[in-house]
Amino acid sequence: MSRPLRSVIVHGHFYQPPREDPWFDEVEREPSAAPYHDWNQRVQHECYRAVVAARVLAPDGRISRIVNTLAWISFDVGATLCEWLEREARPTYEAMLEGDRLSRMRCGGHGNAMAMPYHHVILPLASRRDKVTEVRWGIADFRRRFGRDPVGMWLPETAVDDETLEVLAAEGIRFTVLAPHQVAGAPADGSPGLYRTGGGRRIAIFAYDGPISHEVAFGGLLQDAAAWEARLLADQGGPPRTLVTVATDGETYGHHHAFGEMALAALLVRLEGRSDVRVENFASFLERHPAAKPVTIVAPSSWSCPHGVERWRSDCGCKAAPERPTQQRWRRPLREALDWLARELHARYEQEGWELLGDPWTARDAYGTVVGAGGDAVGRFAREALERRGAWTEARAIRARELLEMERDALRMFTSCGWFFDDIGGIEAAQVLKYAARAIALAGPGAEALEASFAQRLAEAPSNDPRYGSGREVYWARAHPPVAPAARAAAGYAAARAVAPEIEGGSRCYPGRAEGDEVVVTHCRTGRAHRFRVTVLDPEGPGLVAVVQAVGREGEIRVPLAQLPEQAASAIRGSLRRRLARRWLGPGELEALGSGELGLREAASRALKRAVASLAEGEVDAIGAQVMGLADLLELLEEAFPFDAQTAFFRIWEGADPVRAGALASIARRLGFA
Repeated sequence: MSRPLRSVIVHGHFYQPPREDPWFDEVEREPSAAPYHDWNQRVQHECYRAVVAARVLAPDGRISRIVNTLAWISFDVGATLCEWLEREARPTYEAMLEGDRLSRMRCGGHGNAMAMPYHHVILPLASRRDKVTEVRWGIADFRRRFGRDPVGMWLPETAVDDETLEVLAAEGIRFTVLAPHQVAGAPADGSPGLYRTGGGRRIAIFAYDGPISHEVAFGGLLQDAAAWEARLLADQGGPPRTLVTVATDGETYGHHHAFGEMALAALLVRLEGRSDVRVENFASFLERHPAAKPVTIVAPSSWSCPHGVERWRSDCGCKAAPERPTQQRWRRPLREALDWLARELHARYEQEGWELLGDPWTARDAYGTVVGAGGDAVGRFAREALERRGAWTEARAIRARELLEMERDALRMFTSCGWFFDDIGGIEAAQVLKYAARAIALAGPGAEALEASFAQRLAEAPSNDPRYGSGREVYWARAHPPVAPAARAAAGYAAARAVAPEIEGGSRCYPGRAEGDEVVVTHCRTGRAHRFRVTVLDPEGPGLVAVVQAVGREGEIRVPLAQLPEQAASAIRGSLRRRLARRWLGPGELEALGSGELGLREAASRALKRAVASLAEGEVDAIGAQVMGLADLLELLEEAFPFDAQTAFFRIWEGADPVRAGALASIARRLGFA
């Protein structure tokens, strides 16, 4: 007896906490992601590039196929992650778009990709107005990237309440996906249920299979594609299932589970060969099986907090590391402080926005069409808004752009990651506080008082980290920039020109130019230009310092190499390393370096040991210069001075006569001696 046709949908929710510095729109180095530059880069290497090119192995272990799994599975990609992928991992980004295009060809015009609200915010905790903006921005961004209107929308953390579904339905979204414990009365055969909102609108709700999804995400199903296949097709008792849905984080495939994308690809190949299984997406299934059975929702609720949505506003007991004795009493004060700040920012936006943008909230919603498209698109948007009112001037356009950016930061400071983990001192909570700091900086007159009041509210949020007493200390230490971002950008531009004019040392979002003795940097998103005079001191080594003075203002800011924007600092360090290596490495080290026998760190360490040894008899000034240069090279390589070199130097220094010992004193200090 033949088995009735069964549909299978595997959904991957692809998202990473945004990591960009909000002033520079660049991700700076995250040591915890080593050996990669940052966590986005690491997850891209382990997961994103893998799911669009998953290897399927033949019985002999050789590659038989390479599969873009996104052409077969349902998926959503957070808009802020798309921004990073589009900029930093373009082939992966384009393969994601291609996966949706191929799925439309296979599934009767219905694509695998689903939209998501623009920022990963917990919508039940957001105001109605913010819900609308997040959904509209998500739809606009999806349309711009995928070239079509979305049919479904994935909710961050699947967090849901009636108003959230009302907003989705009002914006034309036909379905969403929830965990089984969030839906009451879901059809037993896996088909979608029909939800009627309090406002009378209708939306289909798919409930994924909880046990199978859990076994994929946290169990052993990714170890055996055949077992996974059998689990999907096994009879569960009761009526036969028309649809089986699996939903997990997309990062399950390769990041959370090494080579998980290969298990996924192997499963898809197995299912592809079956005549009793249809691998499809939610939109294609919904067309053939319209939602009819009424369902209700558990609200507010989410897929990752059994207490509803308390994980994002209270000490509910949910933790990333439950084995550690940490408290989360900081969560409520953090949310209350940000709620207060958002109200203050919205009031300022509304007050100024009517004159510059017309209806400010309509303008904010429309900003979603360009918010992820770059500075040029943002500039055109502001100009057109002002020209429609016959009010365009350059100064008004800049202020309009600043106001829209202030609202962008006011929205993204509620990114759910800020509460998900276990301490307000973590990188995710610090990130949402950075958004708050930038929003305050764009608020206009009275920003300092606004910031002081906000920081005082954060004092009620106790940290588990002994380095910080509360959120107030976290804010000043990790979120508030120690150097004005425009001054950092000017310092980086001037320092790069002084050290190596042939390299591109400017900032992508703060491009600079020289005008006479001044450096002008202009922010790519706001259009605001800043003028400085910059003097670069000690440009030959790691002691480089840029002295920055704003034109027309008193006082100087000293910006050392370590505080330059990372793009400029990296270019400068690279140029200095090359220069120092050519000057101070000996012929033997250079030959070994060129042949690959030694890396630069090993070559520099060997050269320093040799130079120190020659101090026993050689002329201090000439050899000392080489020791100093090699010490600079090792510092630029972030390499410790060789143990043996320090030991050898100390014995030479200790045995020297007073005159020679005095001549060696500066070298001693450079090598770390008192």
